[in-house]
Amino acid sequence: MLEPREGIPPVIADEAGLAEVIAAFAAGSGPVAVDAERASGYRYGQRAYLVQLRRAGAGTALIDPVSCPDLSGLGEALSGVEWVLHAATQDLPCLREIGMVPTRLFDTELAGRLAGFPRVGLGAMVENVLGFVLEKGHSAVDWSTRPLPEPWLRYAALDVELLVDLRDALEKELDRQGKLEWARQEFDAIASAPPPEPRKDPWRRTSGMHKVRRRRQLAVVRELWQARDRIAQRRDVSPGKVLSDAAIVEAALALPGNTHALSALNGFGHRMGRRQLEQWQAAVDRAKALSESQLPQPGQPVAGPPPPRAWADKDPAAAARLSAARAKVTALAEELNLPQENLIAPDTVRRVCWEPPKGADAEGVSRALVGYGARPWQVELVTPVLVEALSAKAP
Repeated sequence: MLEPREGIPPVIADEAGLAEVIAAFAAGSGPVAVDAERASGYRYGQRAYLVQLRRAGAGTALIDPVSCPDLSGLGEALSGVEWVLHAATQDLPCLREIGMVPTRLFDTELAGRLAGFPRVGLGAMVENVLGFVLEKGHSAVDWSTRPLPEPWLRYAALDVELLVDLRDALEKELDRQGKLEWARQEFDAIASAPPPEPRKDPWRRTSGMHKVRRRRQLAVVRELWQARDRIAQRRDVSPGKVLSDAAIVEAALALPGNTHALSALNGFGHRMGRRQLEQWQAAVDRAKALSESQLPQPGQPVAGPPPPRAWADKDPAAAARLSAARAKVTALAEELNLPQENLIAPDTVRRVCWEPPKGADAEGVSRALVGYGARPWQVELVTPVLVEALSAKAP
């Protein structure tokens, strides 16, 4: 499919145009296809730089959320309407920032997983289910570019062109497989989930952190990460464009004593100016000046059970329960033709096996699963296999 059915619509970038879109989409019928494009890898944060919508009776709209940063009026006009998104959890945070929050949704990627499709990317799903090939060449471009080139806008419009058709076909397939109610429960859970809590100690997710063992070195990672984040935010660029994770880890391992030593490390080479080197060396020096009590601990405090590889030593009985539970959950997922992580979250299985409910009967296991956020369909299917697994004895 090379062109949207009605051609490429103009990009809405003013209040008058937005008001017309709101009126048209409020008067439309049926579900509304929604998508958003971000500038990951180019800009700081995960904000939306283009929002695409399509609805029967309204056609397709492309909206510039930089020029129209408040789309809450559009969100309100579509309240109660089912929103169709592909991989909804990726787009919902940036949509929420501009005032668009669905009350009902249909996630075509998740529907594909539940229906047992091996490839659930939008292009693969449209091709397998509807028989159309979508051109997917612009997914990783810098969507903060202005004006947006016409080929990118064509790509963006095509992303919502067939989304409702895909939704309708997947609904029929899920119904045929007896999984439609499961999907509805999953979609309701996504729509009603609160925004995620801010990540604690995000610097610990620096790529290559497994090489950093000493607390003083951890402090260098933290200081460099935080300095990089401040600069990236101020310049509105991706942190990786300011300083790579690999360079941060190199500096942490080397603990350079001056800018000359720092400039010899990978990532701090000849193209870096003296002023930049000085700011990174200052971050290293701040970490080196911290007292022992100010240094970060090697590992984050972990809530819940330890890593499974440690179970055999810490609690052989729990390890036996987990082994039995994993085997039974895997077998059930294969029988139902869906990924086991969609049948039940692996973390939930670990928690139930590490600290089984008293009695470990169906009632106790069901209550535990509900407490960990499992949906009713999951509780019904998984409870019997976990009850059986919890009776497994250590070898």
